[in-house]
Amino acid sequence: MKLNELKSAEGSRKTEKRVGRGYGSGLGKNCGTGHKGQRSRSGGGVSIGFEGGQTPIFRRTPKRGFTNYTSKEYAIVNVSDLESLKAGKVTLETLKEAGIVKTNLTALKVLGSGTVTKKFTVVANKFSKSAQKAIEDAGGKIEVI
Repeated sequence: MKLNELKSAEGSRKTEKRVGRGYGSGLGKNCGTGHKGQRSRSGGGVSIGFEGGQTPIFRRTPKRGFTNYTSKEYAIVNVSDLESLKAGKVTLETLKEAGIVKTNLTALKVLGSGTVTKKFTVVANKFSKSAQKAIEDAGGKIEVI
């Protein structure tokens, strides 16, 4: 087989519509746009969501609340989740490798639910007061990014 002998799969390529090439083609004279009217004109047609002058659905439906664009999402981990790890340094990357954090969030918050017995150096963006106390009571350290 050579490059010049390659053929695409049967039915994978459609022939282009050739409009305005005579009535024998099926798309002559008006080229498939019909007679007169807005849609037959060059650049004609209506915008997306236009409902013929009736107030569009996106304007009729009530709008509620807002999205706070300055808020930051945190991957949340409890102190009890750290027990399954080996003692040492705990970061967001090590938690992802261990399968504790499954999302692609870039910030980590540690909460104080549960107990911890091993010594950890936990590196995170935020700590709750109870989590900070639990880690330090077990002999560990915290590092705020």
